[in-house]
Amino acid sequence: MTARILSGTAIAKEIRKELVVEVAEMKAKHGLVPGIAVIIVGEDPASQVYVRNKKKTAVELGMKSFEYVLPADVSEDKLLGIIADLNANPECHGILVQLPLPKHINDGKVLMAIDPEKDVDGFHPTNVGRMVIGSDDCFKPCTPHGCQQILVRSGIETAGVHCVVVGRSNIVGKPVANIMVQKAAGANSTVTICHTRTRDIAAHVRQGDIVIAAAGVPKFVTADMIKEGAVVIDVGIHRLGKDEATGKDILCGDVDFDAVKEKASAITPVPGGVGPMTITMLMLNTVKAARLAHERAKR
Repeated sequence: MTARILSGTAIAKEIRKELVVEVAEMKAKHGLVPGIAVIIVGEDPASQVYVRNKKKTAVELGMKSFEYVLPADVSEDKLLGIIADLNANPECHGILVQLPLPKHINDGKVLMAIDPEKDVDGFHPTNVGRMVIGSDDCFKPCTPHGCQQILVRSGIETAGVHCVVVGRSNIVGKPVANIMVQKAAGANSTVTICHTRTRDIAAHVRQGDIVIAAAGVPKFVTADMIKEGAVVIDVGIHRLGKDEATGKDILCGDVDFDAVKEKASAITPVPGGVGPMTITMLMLNTVKAARLAHERAKR
């Protein structure tokens, strides 16, 4: 058996086409243009590339983009002031602060300062709580939501199956487990969370009909940990060096792809799997935030 490749790139393009239509309808019917603000502190090259990609995607979808590039030594009060202004700006529907922040700034304080109705990253405790109870008006964290959409749009059954999540981070592991256990379409799974303290982790992962690997360790999930026919979603991305012939980065995920694809029925690649979904789900959340804001304004 060689696994079917689940292309996040293709699915992201499909969702973006839908968003273009929705944004155009918002403009035509209500004069409403969804707007997203991205704040970056410091000069980390990878973060800057990510922010540029977010801005480019927003513009392609017909949305407004507000960009704030702040020096690494910006004060916490200055950053909080910018967030307060964006909270009050009716043209801004989503606010994203690129993490990590410099050590002199309290990440938690900054995330708490964002209006939950504009928290399109889905990290504010209010949105986390809404997600856990299954509320429709929450913003699901982008990477976990992207994992779910890959499964749904690939026609993979989730109801009643055993989903094993490898990793317990607040960014991926915990939220994706909460998403998959919900009584909802694209969920209804029986969920197990494995982590660094799990005894005989391979035995647990082998029970998974769906395995979502978010361990943060290159090629952590090996072929002997996967049962025949399982579906594997690889959240990780790691740089192992450069290809001498091409000069390009050599990338891998949390899954030993070449070996696991011979046992799995379907698998996401790295790159081209979960990665392209993250920015797309951010834009989907921003469009949803604009729609909800418009509905609140009519009440």
